[in-house]
Amino acid sequence: MKRYAMTGGATGIGAALRKQLSAAGHEVISIDIKEGDIIADLSTQEGRDRALAEVHARAADGLDGFIACAGLPPVAPPRIIAAVNYFAAVVMAAGLRDLVGKRRGTVLLVSSNSAPMMPTAHPLVQAFLADDEAPALEIAEGEAGQTVYAGSKHALTVWMRRNVVSWAKEGVRLNAIAPGITDTPLTQQVFADEDLGDVMRDFSASVPWGKTAQPEQIANVMRFMLSDEADFVCGSVFFVDGGSDAMLRSDQF
Repeated sequence: MKRYAMTGGATGIGAALRKQLSAAGHEVISIDIKEGDIIADLSTQEGRDRALAEVHARAADGLDGFIACAGLPPVAPPRIIAAVNYFAAVVMAAGLRDLVGKRRGTVLLVSSNSAPMMPTAHPLVQAFLADDEAPALEIAEGEAGQTVYAGSKHALTVWMRRNVVSWAKEGVRLNAIAPGITDTPLTQQVFADEDLGDVMRDFSASVPWGKTAQPEQIANVMRFMLSDEADFVCGSVFFVDGGSDAMLRSDQF
């Protein structure tokens, strides 16, 4: 049996993964804002600190993995998107690095197939990567929700790639998964939005392999990435998007 900690385990992809890991006999410490083993608002540093302290108390002898599933959609307030999608994921991963290192485990981040749509040179992405939260949130407030969402996921993926070597030296594998449009409660909020709803539905219909993914389809790949069978997978970004990234960026890989 392995022990994992995860954020965003109450709904959507996180809930599907938590159920799969639990069904396989693993212990899962779930952190969420509404329900879970640890209740915390990860948009705040206070909430992150409390969550980190509780995970350390529950798993003092180490974690086999940490999964950062907590995230907000493009229709959420841009400032909160930035705080949760980038800073909460990075702070939680860094704060649990020691526990994951004890068991030579893995950290799995949730990126998005929209991440490549933002350049690293974009001022918002640069603000994220500077790891100074206050100015980054100020910039986010002046951007559209979709820009902040894609920018946060792009920055998170770059952060992962930049830290692969140093973390691997401590026995921790860093990877990311990049889902496409997935049928979750958060996605339904986007479909219901007057501005983004039709755009999202049209894009979903254009995906080469089917339409909207189910959370279990994303969790299946995540479960493999956390497993011993993936012990040489390090620094990778797995697109699980029905082929939409290949459709949009055929000459890039």
